[in-house]
Amino acid sequence: MAELAWREALNQALTEEMERDANVFLMGEEVARYDGAYKVSQGLLAKFGSARVVDTPISELGFAGIGIGAAMVGLRPVIEMMTWNFAILAMDQIVNNAAKVRQMSGGQLRCPIVFRGPNGAGGRLAAQHSQALEANYAHFPGLKVVAPSTPAEAKGLLKSSIRDDNPVIFLEAELLYGVKGEVPDGELLLPLGKALLKREGDDCTLISWGRMYYHAEEAAKQLEAEGIHVDWIDLRTLKPLDEGTILTSVRKTNRAVIVEEGWSFCGVGAQISDIIQSQAFDDLDAPVQRVTGLDVNRSYAAVLEQAAEVNPVRIVAAVKKALYREEG
Repeated sequence: MAELAWREALNQALTEEMERDANVFLMGEEVARYDGAYKVSQGLLAKFGSARVVDTPISELGFAGIGIGAAMVGLRPVIEMMTWNFAILAMDQIVNNAAKVRQMSGGQLRCPIVFRGPNGAGGRLAAQHSQALEANYAHFPGLKVVAPSTPAEAKGLLKSSIRDDNPVIFLEAELLYGVKGEVPDGELLLPLGKALLKREGDDCTLISWGRMYYHAEEAAKQLEAEGIHVDWIDLRTLKPLDEGTILTSVRKTNRAVIVEEGWSFCGVGAQISDIIQSQAFDDLDAPVQRVTGLDVNRSYAAVLEQAAEVNPVRIVAAVKKALYREEG
């Protein structure tokens, strides 16, 4: 295995898929001559040329629409959003066109397109650039939503997303691009819709995705040192959601804690909590606990930003609450 940073793993995925299939191309702001705002596309322009690595104006709605049209006629675009906060401007194209064209054409048209870019807090980027927006896209039928945690997952899930015949929302946690991890050599394809059980335990089910993986990992280690053993699930894909893995774990541990970077109201965690209570109610020995970002806009001030975010201390406290071991 090689140890790669997140951005390097994504770059490998793009390179391999563009070499494999001439219909794959990359489009977005600063992806070509600047090598990408986060250097994910470094070297791709030199390797594949300006017809397949395309710089765009600052017009998310415009180049999202171009990508959708290209997908409908047989190409496989990868559309980079400099941040998912900016992709709000392209919501109409993504949810009213990409997500619906296959159904509205009676299956005559497909839209194999990946929209990818940084999601969530970036570190003192303030309210308009620090939002975790997965719940927005998971709400709409027709979109698949992927939120990897490790470099290996980033590579394997991006390759699978590019090969998928449906539009995929690919969420890359902004603070993870420099994080390193082991990535298997050779072809790496990970299935969409399949969660991964990262740690086994009988006391409580811990569920996370994206950047929260690292907070959950630290919390699980702290809990284990205190004799509390969690079943820790890394979801990897939010839609389709691996309900089977979640319910199997909850029926074993009888408790659940869900960790997400985004806000609590109408969050992905609320949907998961509903699935648990509606399908495993009789197995629960305690209410489902949710650890989320606070319901406020992110501040530019570092101390206020940190106060609003999820951290391992809050996760440990939530697990203990689920176990009725709250500390006074």
